[in-house]
Amino acid sequence: MQTIFQAIIVFILTLFIVQNLSAGTKNNRKGDLLNRVSAHGGIVNFNSNGKQLTRFDSAAAAIDAHDGEIALFDGVYYLYGTSYDCGYEWGNKTSSFCGFKCYSSQDLVNWVDRGFLFDAKIKLWQTRCNGSTYGCYRPHVIYNQASKKYVLWINVYDNQVGYRVFTSNLPEGPFVEVANPTLAANTDAPVAGLNNGDHDTFVDDDGSAYLAYTDWRTQGTILIEKLSADYLTGTGKCVKSVTPGNTEAPAMFKRNGVYYLLYSDPNCGYCSGTGTSYRRASNPLGPWSEGMSISANSCGGQPSFVSVIKRGSDVAYLYGSDLWNNGARNEALANYFWAPLSFAADGSINPVDCKETMSATNHPIKKTYPKNTDADYIISNEGFTTLCDLRDSIQRTQSFVAGRSGTLTKIALATFKSGYPDASLNISVYHANKFHLPEGDPLSSFAIPADSIGWAPKTISISQNIRVLGGKAYVIVLNSSSSKGCYGIEYTESNASNGYISTLSTEKGKSVVTDKSKKLMFRTFIENLR
Repeated sequence: MQTIFQAIIVFILTLFIVQNLSAGTKNNRKGDLLNRVSAHGGIVNFNSNGKQLTRFDSAAAAIDAHDGEIALFDGVYYLYGTSYDCGYEWGNKTSSFCGFKCYSSQDLVNWVDRGFLFDAKIKLWQTRCNGSTYGCYRPHVIYNQASKKYVLWINVYDNQVGYRVFTSNLPEGPFVEVANPTLAANTDAPVAGLNNGDHDTFVDDDGSAYLAYTDWRTQGTILIEKLSADYLTGTGKCVKSVTPGNTEAPAMFKRNGVYYLLYSDPNCGYCSGTGTSYRRASNPLGPWSEGMSISANSCGGQPSFVSVIKRGSDVAYLYGSDLWNNGARNEALANYFWAPLSFAADGSINPVDCKETMSATNHPIKKTYPKNTDADYIISNEGFTTLCDLRDSIQRTQSFVAGRSGTLTKIALATFKSGYPDASLNISVYHANKFHLPEGDPLSSFAIPADSIGWAPKTISISQNIRVLGGKAYVIVLNSSSSKGCYGIEYTESNASNGYISTLSTEKGKSVVTDKSKKLMFRTFIENLR
């Protein structure tokens, strides 16, 4: 739910995200912009303890789109990326390919899940992209004004060229594959080899388009090649070895007549903390300058994109970094660092200050009683981070106080899994004792099968039929007997709220530790007595 205050926040973010970074700005206003955005609850990457925060969509599910980009089409922001929710693991030959997701937003804060760009569940795409291959990554979409088509390029490793191309009438798809493109690099390389890798698409002011891409046959140098008029293939006109090697993940944009190329320096698959460097040129095909570093660790991740956001005469350059999960089994937990770039008077990019977008304070849990609904305890989706430890003897609880007497009809909890749990996630509701721990027999118990829980955090709803008394405390208990993997929670670190206390216990209820600094992401719904 969005309060009036939150609506004002969204308006302020939309107004200021594009201000003070226009192409003609003479003074560096980055601090002003970021202070305004962060102070008004805008693009917040970390909490006050420096922990990564999960971004949720309008359905209270974590945004699951990685190694892609944010594009602006007709005043709407679109986030494209690779999905990991189905359990895709790079290098695991038995894992499935999940596909490419799209989300849309009016303000870069509130996102709506637009689904998959095309159906990747079919055998063809599983053969091309599942764990037995190098995988498929990095969806980038550009609009061709002449053809009135949205053009999607993805990186694959099942053909020689290393890419497949699609078109659609809509920015969210569905996209339909067209003929394989041809490019200048590695025309004599083996099919399905490690040929060409991470890429970016760029459209110049005159409508001509370019592909910046990684050549693995030259140990990770980056090329830039002009695309055909329809953006569906290369022209052979290119500049090779823009970087000397050991680089990847290019991001290309233009500012004040100067072309910029950012890249991962060095290259590092699923790396949590590789550098970001950039080069400049007066022409897309060079010559390009020497490299200059703007971040030693990409704010804890790997650079992914720079989105040029134009609103009238105002322009902002939004830098994105994938905060990878260290190549762990569950990359669906990877978050994002997003922040506007700023420039010095000579056009050079100022170093990225990762701390500038840290939230000054934690996001407190607020209890609300919406009118004409059964919602009793509603919590904002902001300020949450992940923790996965529910297995074997570990148990977590979250107490709550019924806001009114009636029937508890539903509880909603954010959860996910990592690895491959071999038992269900058990969720029960109890009366709470004076210590806010479970007392007596369970009022309800549910076993959620492992295969119904994804790798990306999502809010699941569990129907209840429990008579509750207003002002009385109850407690939700989560545990699992799984000996493999784990189930996880989303939690926020905030001041203790009377009646809303979480606990951690071992050996199913023994050695209880009360942690008043953590609150689980949950909601309750109570139907009034009639």
